[in-house]
Amino acid sequence: MEPQQGVSSRSDAGYARGPGGLLNSPIVRRADASERDVGLIAPLFDSYRQFYDKPADAQLAAAFIRDRLQTNESVIFLAEADEEGSRRALGFVQLYPSFSSVAACRIWVLNDLFVIEAARRYGVGRALMEAARLHAIQTGAKRLTLETTAENRTAWSLYEDLGYVRQEDSARFYTLELS
Repeated sequence: MEPQQGVSSRSDAGYARGPGGLLNSPIVRRADASERDVGLIAPLFDSYRQFYDKPADAQLAAAFIRDRLQTNESVIFLAEADEEGSRRALGFVQLYPSFSSVAACRIWVLNDLFVIEAARRYGVGRALMEAARLHAIQTGAKRLTLETTAENRTAWSLYEDLGYVRQEDSARFYTLELS
């Protein structure tokens, strides 16, 4: 992985110190609209977009994250490792509030989950997903929903292990591009 702004550029080799190491107990906290948090999340968000074949655009990523946080349009949980007195961003999960008209209840859409490559398979994604679940419960939601691509098989096992149930093809997904 290329060094990114807001993410330590030191080598990831040996970073995960095995069972019980730094990556096994990440610090997960709700992000705020501070420039510090935007600076930590934006490079991760830019990498997330690149995973989905979008071109790198650090300014777009920072502006989008800043806007979502400043307007309270999303909730972002950030996973960090304590690294010699400073914090290193490991991943994030972004939730959007919504409602189910049919069930007449609040739901949260788990729209984005990203963990840096060096932190994968150490429980970071699981910790972020748990933060999202607890947030949904605390806000009175009845459901968390998410969608992923057919190619993202790695994520499927995590979601299913956490109790998410794949919906059968009882509905079709449509989009209308407006610009």
